[in-house]
Amino acid sequence: MKFKKYITLVFSLSSLVLLTACGDDSSSASNSGEESSALNIDKMTLREKVGQMFFVRPEALDTSIHWEAYADLPDFKLQQVNKTMTAVNKDYPIGGMILYAHNIVDEKQLAAFIKEIRRLNGSPLLAIDEEGGRVARIANNENFDVPKYESMEAIAKSGDPNEAYKAAFTIGSYVKEYGFDIDFAPVADVNTNPDNVIIGPRAFSDDPETAADFVVSYLNGLDSAKVIGTLKHFPGHGDVKTDTHFGYASTEKTWDEMLKCEMIPFKAGIKAGAQMIMTAHISAPKVSGEDVPATLSSVILQDKLRGELGFDGVIVTDAMDMGAITTQFSNTEAAIKAIQAGVDIVLCSREFVKVFDAVVEAVEKGKIKESRIDESVKRILELKDFKTK
Repeated sequence: MKFKKYITLVFSLSSLVLLTACGDDSSSASNSGEESSALNIDKMTLREKVGQMFFVRPEALDTSIHWEAYADLPDFKLQQVNKTMTAVNKDYPIGGMILYAHNIVDEKQLAAFIKEIRRLNGSPLLAIDEEGGRVARIANNENFDVPKYESMEAIAKSGDPNEAYKAAFTIGSYVKEYGFDIDFAPVADVNTNPDNVIIGPRAFSDDPETAADFVVSYLNGLDSAKVIGTLKHFPGHGDVKTDTHFGYASTEKTWDEMLKCEMIPFKAGIKAGAQMIMTAHISAPKVSGEDVPATLSSVILQDKLRGELGFDGVIVTDAMDMGAITTQFSNTEAAIKAIQAGVDIVLCSREFVKVFDAVVEAVEKGKIKESRIDESVKRILELKDFKTK
């Protein structure tokens, strides 16, 4: 399948960027889905509801393999749904699945894999990290003939936010064509620390206003392609030096300081109608009052993101198998704390089956209120309602 044809189409549609608003569709979808989502929740068992809150790697459902195998061995690749995955999934439904580069071979394999995933218990959404630039699971695969981009920083240097719209529409078009519902993009971080090895050119700019303009345009481009975008990584990963994939990272900024910098792109994205926001595993003790990752902080997620910024969409964690989480917490403890903090979707938890059972038990024992689960499931089902429109 060729996607060069989208380039011409993108340029013809780019004039619509100032008229495009993600909030228009998401608002009507949210309203129309509210009643059906409530009805669905009433009919769901606790396990079915908990399952909606897990987005997993394919490997998480294959219990014949210890999680360390796919977490630490680069040669391990799972590229089709096998019998073990199907059997496990009967008792462990999932809300979504994310595919990484090692899960994707070529167009034929990807089409077959996604078709199999669609049959899994839980009606899973399909997600991918396809930012453009160095994080692009499809574009950086030589077996796919799709446009490639140097970086989001390079796009922003054009000075024209419409370039971000065109890039996102192109990316969204092929992502949608291949069968994905969600793109974990755009990066809404402000790249203020030149020593930041994990964000860098993935961010649009070191200027918050510039970043905000390009983030909104990118989000609108995905929306025009009918792909759900995700602002990341809240409350901002651009000012830290350490890579949270490997361990602890923190910022000493106060909330007032963040409002003048990190929050500007997030506020703009929320105003534009962003439906998903991904958390960062950085600690912000001068904001939360405790030295824990933002993913596990109710102050950051509930008081700041939902309360002060007014975000009412889906909050998804960054991958829970990253070092900033696993070096400080057990897999079960981290998932439970994230849900208690206000997370809707737990992404890529290690020991999925064990963690799933622990969350169910936590609800049954009153450690997590079932109403807390229902709040998240309602948002997730509304997101699925939107996807079908």
